[in-house]
Amino acid sequence: MIIEAGHFALVLAMVVALYQAAVPLYGAHVGNDRMMRVAATAAVAQLILVAAAFAALIHAFVVSDFSVKLVWANSHSAKPLLYKISGVWANHEGSMVLWVLILAGFGAAIALGGRNLPLSLKARTLGVQGLIGAAFLMFTLATSNPFERLMPPPVNGNGINPLLQDPALAFHPPFLYAGYVGLSSVFSFASAALIEGKVDAAWARWVRPWTLAAWMFLTVGIAMGSWWAYYELGWGGWWFWDPVENASLMPWLVATALLHSAIVVEKRDALKVWTILLAVLAFSLSLLGTFLVRSGVLTSVHAFAVDPERGVFILLILCLFIGGALTLFTIRAPQLKQGGLFAPVSRESALVVNNLLLASATTAVLIGTLYPLVLEVVTGAKISVGPPFFNLTFAPLMLPLLLLVPIGPMLAWKRADAWGAVQRLWAAALIAVVAGTIAYGLKSGGPLLAPLGIALGVWLIAGAVAELAYRAKVGEVPLPTALRRLAGLPRSTFGTALAHAGVGVLVLGIVGVTAWRQEQVLVMAPGQVADIAGATITFQGVVPVSGPNWRDEQGRFAVASGGREVTVLTPAKRTFAPSGQTTSEVGIYPFWSGDLYIAMGEAAPGAQGEGGGGAGRVVRLYFNPLVPLIWIGAGLMFLGGAISLSDRRYRVGAPSRRTATLGTSPAGAEP
Repeated sequence: MIIEAGHFALVLAMVVALYQAAVPLYGAHVGNDRMMRVAATAAVAQLILVAAAFAALIHAFVVSDFSVKLVWANSHSAKPLLYKISGVWANHEGSMVLWVLILAGFGAAIALGGRNLPLSLKARTLGVQGLIGAAFLMFTLATSNPFERLMPPPVNGNGINPLLQDPALAFHPPFLYAGYVGLSSVFSFASAALIEGKVDAAWARWVRPWTLAAWMFLTVGIAMGSWWAYYELGWGGWWFWDPVENASLMPWLVATALLHSAIVVEKRDALKVWTILLAVLAFSLSLLGTFLVRSGVLTSVHAFAVDPERGVFILLILCLFIGGALTLFTIRAPQLKQGGLFAPVSRESALVVNNLLLASATTAVLIGTLYPLVLEVVTGAKISVGPPFFNLTFAPLMLPLLLLVPIGPMLAWKRADAWGAVQRLWAAALIAVVAGTIAYGLKSGGPLLAPLGIALGVWLIAGAVAELAYRAKVGEVPLPTALRRLAGLPRSTFGTALAHAGVGVLVLGIVGVTAWRQEQVLVMAPGQVADIAGATITFQGVVPVSGPNWRDEQGRFAVASGGREVTVLTPAKRTFAPSGQTTSEVGIYPFWSGDLYIAMGEAAPGAQGEGGGGAGRVVRLYFNPLVPLIWIGAGLMFLGGAISLSDRRYRVGAPSRRTATLGTSPAGAEP
């Protein structure tokens, strides 16, 4: 009965979403306040109904109701509770319910948190949001019904994909979806602005918190996926330029550009057309990622293996929203009057350069991701585009961008003194040079560009500190006064500086693990010793270990450093019931300078231990210098976004100084 109620709630949610799309949009068109006010109520009702359906699905997984086909295919009675719950979204059908739940959540958040929004803008925004919700609810019900029954019900289920039975993968999809779907709110704001014909500082102030929230969720979602790939797949890497990884990176890059572009609209009433376009493209790339993952056109460890016919439905949704928004943009954008002018050397110009580099980097990733697919369709030839292509196209675009990050905040609006901005960063530059010199001295045998990368990371961190010092006038006023000024700075200033510093920490981690990584692949028999990065590894043998729905062949590797044992790592080959699938569980020990990483492979019967004590194993030993800084940097970026989002200015509208209007239509009415 609970399953049928959940299914019925999902159907009702689709009806409410259609109502939310039609009535407020028509009300805004004719200027009917009562019809426009319906949007908020409908958005909240849609959230309640989708939440009820999602709760019914979770209940079915928790109680192991194998009469539900989705539970039978993706769960098992012996599975731990955490993975029973995460099993809801560890498949296509359940993940679509999570998708529409988050979509409805953002709509309800706009309805409840946008009390100061103009009624017409709010109605149009929620109307577009309702249209997106209706499309995906229709897709879910028509092609991906999560409540389909099996009669008679099986005794037990097939279990979850073993790679997904992991804490990081339990939380990675919800965060990533919150980022993907969060950009729908930005898309809705942009579409509403195009329909209404009004883009001003107030609109930019309203759209920034939604962009920032989506960017934060994408940041932590991508980082968690990277961390999972690092320790679960046993390959010792953190990023492979997999097409599905790229599908999440592209909207993140565009959202980053949008965050900076919206600042120019808010502060200087400029770049309106570009900002609207970025808002449309950010969600468009999210939809493209959805198509790539769920259409069956990609083979990836991250992709859902689904019927390609579902991809046709998603492609229609993609064409409807992307095509419709870009058509509306083409019609409306030329009529938008541009605002304030600015000199070539100004903060506006720095943000324009920032946007151009991010857009170019996104284009490079998009080409590298889609080119093999297009080539296969056109010619039938199959090729792969891997790290060499992306390293040669993406990295050169990031280098000038990162060099400019500390300089931009030091420039004045409208017209700036470039030399003065550089002078304010002399201490940061000196610290970066010293750091690069030290890195060169310590790692003189490594790649020549690595010390420059270390200097770049330190430049970003020191530049963020220099920005705060400049705003507090440290060195220009007495220290107590400077500290009071520092404490009085807006939270968004601290958040921006912390996010920029997080990028610097991320760069340090990437440079360290890319330039100085050590690797050994060998066969080790029990009692055999290997050395890597100053650590001595002794293979002690393999012992059996059992869990709730798995059994391990667990290796024991004693790690010694400086003449003393520091830990015993236990990488394993894990076999899951009932599927019999096997995964690699790695052993990681974090030294101050990086991670010691051990992955144990299959048995090598030809290698015997001391005294014949057991077969040897294929073992991969890695030392990954500074690699934890990658995820620490991402965490700092997320924290910086959260601090900025807590700034009160993100929760109130900005006064409209100038307005870009189409024709002479009154505010709130469609021209």
